[in-house]
Amino acid sequence: MALPKSGIIIPRRSIAGMEGMWAKMWDPPTTSPATPELCAPTNPVPAFMQSIGLAKVSRLNTVQRELIDGVTITGWDGTPLTCMCLGDKDIPLAKGGTYPAPTIRVPRGVVFHAETVGKGPPPHTIHWHGIEPTPMNDGVGHASQEIGQYIYQWQPNFIGSYFYHCHRNTVQHFEMGLFGFLIIEPPDAYLGGNAGGYPRRTAASLAAFPQFPGFVAGDLASGDPHAYTVPYDYEALWVCDDMDSYWHNIIGQEAKAWYPAILTRPGVDDQFWHGHFHDFNPDNWFITGVSVSNAPGVTGTIPGGVVVPAALNSGVTGMQVSINATTNNTILVRVLCASYNSMQVTFPVDVVIIAWDGRALGVPPLTRYNYAYKVPANTPIRYSVARRIDALIRTTTPVNSFATVEFFNTRGENVPGREQIVKTARIPINIL
Repeated sequence: MALPKSGIIIPRRSIAGMEGMWAKMWDPPTTSPATPELCAPTNPVPAFMQSIGLAKVSRLNTVQRELIDGVTITGWDGTPLTCMCLGDKDIPLAKGGTYPAPTIRVPRGVVFHAETVGKGPPPHTIHWHGIEPTPMNDGVGHASQEIGQYIYQWQPNFIGSYFYHCHRNTVQHFEMGLFGFLIIEPPDAYLGGNAGGYPRRTAASLAAFPQFPGFVAGDLASGDPHAYTVPYDYEALWVCDDMDSYWHNIIGQEAKAWYPAILTRPGVDDQFWHGHFHDFNPDNWFITGVSVSNAPGVTGTIPGGVVVPAALNSGVTGMQVSINATTNNTILVRVLCASYNSMQVTFPVDVVIIAWDGRALGVPPLTRYNYAYKVPANTPIRYSVARRIDALIRTTTPVNSFATVEFFNTRGENVPGREQIVKTARIPINIL
């Protein structure tokens, strides 16, 4: 392991005989070949979904995304941090890019198109994390389409919490802010009179938890769009992220800082212009783009009353970060670990975990292997980068407290005596 800011360069494996791949990596084409699937919905559908008649295409859903837009955000001490983000020219608030990127909400079963444009170096993709498209639309660098200009297409099969991110030079591009949240909703989510507000529904199996009213067990094969779903009255989105200001300052000074200086043998004696991208030392923390106050090692609190604008939430008004709700109502909290450190989240009240990583626990065809479960108040839930949980809260008594998100030191977390919490963030929860 290199010492922090040591100047030591870690050599990479030789790519002798792979010069063509090298050219693709560092001198990419400016346009992408057309996908064969722009007009016909030919993405795969799991056999289970086919067997119960859920593969039928209901309609087309299209968004557009631009990679990359330079965005400057402010750290806890006022330091400007340069991010490379996804933008949407059709949304005024997102025209220059946002951190995180605008949340995409898609009904299950529609054919989804993302019209994408890659701007500036280096090449990019969009990987739809947890979705199961064709390889051409999966957005994995070197293995699927790199943009250029491209239209991704897929058809979502499972309701839940996902996210999308650049999967090309992932370690750097993800850290620089090239990601956003992706929510798959019931197929009728935008067909009723409450398309832009609450209550809404999400997938769950809650026969063992009668405190959540409105749960429909039903039968997925019946065609009922609410089968195995539960309504929720409030929704909170927690995107938990850490940043190394040194990395961001390098990118702010020179956008090509991640390019190598090629000497005589590519992959053998080339060097990056700055040799510290193997050395990640976070000194800023964010919850859904909101800076966590105070210095490293000191507990910080995000403000109350933080709400995600509808324009950045696919038109749905009222998605919260800090929670303000009322008793005897159902609150859905979607949590994404966008941190390179592992982390744990602790709620001050009992919660029921209804989904991990986009898959609802106990919902067919996965009923043999998992189920929704209760996590008692003040019990930490530990997880690592890219993982998501969906948690339900419903209480009959008022709550005026905080959830905590604790970020660990990745270097020492599995070494006895060296495990260290480097930052604790508090998120207000106010239930009247």
